[in-house]
Amino acid sequence: MASTMRGLSVFISDIRNCQNKEQERLRVDKELGHVRTRFKNEKVFPKKQGLTPYEKKKYVWKMLYIYMLGYDVDFGHMEAVSLISAPKYPEKQVGYIVTSCLLNENHDFLRMVVNTVRNDIVGRNETFQCLALTMVGNIGGREFAESLAPDVQKLLVSSSCRPLVRKKAALCLLRLFRKNPDVVNIDGWSDRMAQLLDERDLGVLTSAMSLLVSLVSNNADAYWNCVPKCVKVLERLARNHDVPQEYTYYGIPSPWLQVKTMRALQYFPTIEDPNTRRSLFEVLQRILMGTDVVKNVNKNNASHAVLFEALALVMHLDAEKEMMSQCVALLGKFISVREPNIRYLGLENMTRMLMVTDVQDVIKRHQAQIITSLKDPDISIRRRSLDLLYGMCDITNAKDIVEELLQYLSTAEFAMREELALKAAILAEKFAPDLSWYVDVILQLIDKAGDFVSDDIWYRVVQFVTNNEDLQPYAAAKARVYLDKPALHETMVKVGAYLLGEYGHLLARRPGCSPKELFTVINEKLPTVSPPTVAILLSSYAKMLMHTHPPDPELQDQIWAIFRKYEGYIDVEIQQRAVEYFALSRKGAALMDVLAEMPKFPERQSALLRKAEDIEADTAEQSATRLRNQQQTSNALVVTDQIPANGSLPVGQLSLVRMPSQNMEASSLDQGKVQGYGAVKKVDPESASSSDLLGDLLSPLAIEGPPSGPTTLEQSQGLETSPTSPGALALAPLSDQPNSIESIGNISERFSALCLKDSGVLYEDPHIQIGVKAEWKAHHGRLVLFLGNKNTSPLVSVQALILPPRHLKMELSSVPETIPPRAQVQCPLDIVNLQASRDVPVLDFGYKFGSAVVNVKLRLPAVLNKFLQPLPVSAEEFFPYWKSIPGPPMKLQEVVRGVKPLSLPEMANLFTSLHLAISQGLDLNPNNLVASTSFFSENCRAMLCLIRVETDPADRSQLRLTVASGDPILTFELKELLKEYLISIPAATPAPAAHPLQPQSPLPSSAPNDDPVLG
Repeated sequence: MASTMRGLSVFISDIRNCQNKEQERLRVDKELGHVRTRFKNEKVFPKKQGLTPYEKKKYVWKMLYIYMLGYDVDFGHMEAVSLISAPKYPEKQVGYIVTSCLLNENHDFLRMVVNTVRNDIVGRNETFQCLALTMVGNIGGREFAESLAPDVQKLLVSSSCRPLVRKKAALCLLRLFRKNPDVVNIDGWSDRMAQLLDERDLGVLTSAMSLLVSLVSNNADAYWNCVPKCVKVLERLARNHDVPQEYTYYGIPSPWLQVKTMRALQYFPTIEDPNTRRSLFEVLQRILMGTDVVKNVNKNNASHAVLFEALALVMHLDAEKEMMSQCVALLGKFISVREPNIRYLGLENMTRMLMVTDVQDVIKRHQAQIITSLKDPDISIRRRSLDLLYGMCDITNAKDIVEELLQYLSTAEFAMREELALKAAILAEKFAPDLSWYVDVILQLIDKAGDFVSDDIWYRVVQFVTNNEDLQPYAAAKARVYLDKPALHETMVKVGAYLLGEYGHLLARRPGCSPKELFTVINEKLPTVSPPTVAILLSSYAKMLMHTHPPDPELQDQIWAIFRKYEGYIDVEIQQRAVEYFALSRKGAALMDVLAEMPKFPERQSALLRKAEDIEADTAEQSATRLRNQQQTSNALVVTDQIPANGSLPVGQLSLVRMPSQNMEASSLDQGKVQGYGAVKKVDPESASSSDLLGDLLSPLAIEGPPSGPTTLEQSQGLETSPTSPGALALAPLSDQPNSIESIGNISERFSALCLKDSGVLYEDPHIQIGVKAEWKAHHGRLVLFLGNKNTSPLVSVQALILPPRHLKMELSSVPETIPPRAQVQCPLDIVNLQASRDVPVLDFGYKFGSAVVNVKLRLPAVLNKFLQPLPVSAEEFFPYWKSIPGPPMKLQEVVRGVKPLSLPEMANLFTSLHLAISQGLDLNPNNLVASTSFFSENCRAMLCLIRVETDPADRSQLRLTVASGDPILTFELKELLKEYLISIPAATPAPAAHPLQPQSPLPSSAPNDDPVLG
């Protein structure tokens, strides 16, 4: 190149000699300017200063080099594309290479070269054919797929083409099929695919096998005639070693082809033909027997790739127990070697082997080595060991495994503690030899990793203790011991206070357990705990007064002093408890009837135990292919459902399970009963038992990180639909898109419901369900779209585009083009609010199912009230701020007619759902409401907003609304938002001409200081 392209060589040398990035940038800018000038002069003076093919080729090479350095090249594309039409190889080669690098599949210039590329493909020049196939395979694109796929297929099956061309044709067709599956006609291609598997050239055969893997993953039923051919390919490689020397890698016959062939076989159900099945198992047996760990790393990698694919195929085919045991023994060798990669693969595949019913006992023989791996320096190995221990646990080894997990919990890093605590709790509940051991385990969990123990775990302990009288003294005594510790997690304070409040009287005769001593040890924790825990402690104090016989005046005075202290507390829940408990405790013996002992909880299976049973229920129907579908790499998380009858999970998938999404009726009811210490939360039975594709919408979601983790489709429960919120003017429904598929349910009503809650279904049709789960923190929001495929066939050509309004910055993770059958895809969407606005973002979503093409535009519930946080204010804070805000545009007042006839409590509930805090007692008029909230945006961070609503009891169809804030845009937008939610249907008849709420009333917007109540 240096001898023929001196200018290019000099430019590359100049770049290499640059001392810093700034010099390099200046040199690149200079060269880009020179190239741009030459291209421009050729267009302006084509006859006078036209570029020679040599010059054009040189400049295009320079553009490619600059692009490879990381600089933007936004011109010269036409010159690069034009070189594809050149008659000589040097220019054509440059055109194809540079076009492949600079242009993507959607570039308009590619349409100009479709005919030229087609002529090269169908021509007789094999060099040009290879160039064209390489470029088409690299770029892909629907236009290339529709125009060139038939010609590529002809090249692939042509007997007159050299193997090099056919190999490139197979890979090119694979790329085109991935972009558009319709380019391969299944009816006519199945026989041709089977013929390609008889190919003697291993290069063509390997490329054809890659194509087959993709074809059968899309539709395995059409390619049954390829199964015997695949088995013969394995026999040729693994048994006969009929392989040229250049395709042997460290003595292993074409390991890449072996892996691809076994992977293709995993997409077919169990092979029924006895001869084919026997031949296949002979090959697999040979692979298992001939694989061992050696010192050569490259040989290890190749042989283990073949081995682990063979293991997956053995599990898929449900082989005999003898072969399964042989597989476990081989994996047992792997988990004891020093090489971490091999240990990791051994643990991972042994976890997969747990799905086979007959090998659990064999796996238990390696329990000691697996526990040793739990302390490995590599966190990946530790995670796989945890998954394996969890899966292999049963009644015979539960105590040993749980004790190991508890010991490891003290030294485990934070990234694993939540998973460790969850799995230990599930195992303890499922395999507990007695309930006292279960209580010990859970209390140890809370003591060692309280931050990582969810409330559901200690709720379950309370249920067990409440329902078993024999367990109550033991649990109370244990709680008393833990409360003596100087450093205690708040969750332990909750458990201990609850148990001692309910059952502390059962320990009266034990030393250190008198009512006064129990009160002292609990009360020491009161100054350091959060408001929810304070509420539980107040309930415990009331219970202690009830159980103290005879009454202890000193203890009574101490507890009454605490009740009086919290009678004016800012938290309404705590304030109400303090007032009520103080009043009740003065009733003497009547307190026994009011604060009776907690009744037994209804017998029901816990969410944790149900999860555990679901995990181990399904064995035979799990296949390595489906597991692979769950492990597809993507920015979106793909979770494939296996569609068993009981909705079970594969063993290794519990790592990030979130319990609140399970058994909504049990979880919600029990949480309310424990948190309220007797006040049972009401749950709608229909919503509690409803089954939905998107049940994990109710699990916790962190603003800072990705969504929690996988959940199978049948496990999803508890997704309820809220009552439809008022149709808002600014949130008017988009025009329905003409589709051949009808949506299920009203799209506008679903959106309106999501404006008032953070999880639910946004859209649903017979093929897909789109759900939303969101969490909002100040001006940041994280909204996760759950795309659930309801069919047993994949959804293809999936596209999602966010159309954000100006006031929002939004970033959506990439959405996979294909959603596997019965799978759920989670797509996080990060949102930043810039200023107040009622405009909403739109999701332009489309997919293809069979011949049906669906495209819908869906509004996303990233609305104004999501960036509000209720902020209660006192009279000392409210009135100065209200008076300091001048009239319009900072303070706006409007008489609103045609409102819904809401009572004041109903209106207060509506405002609360919009994140407004109702301030009771600030307005002397009992028919008025005063509310406050804080609005968050990136520009102003937090801004206080004040709202006043004046109603007339004689005419609920109109009211006067006043909104005040420090930002005129915020004031207007918030006023209009409240109007939209207050108005349902415009009044049929005009309002009376004169009314107390006319603008001439005593509250003129232009004179806020004259307000008789708030002025």
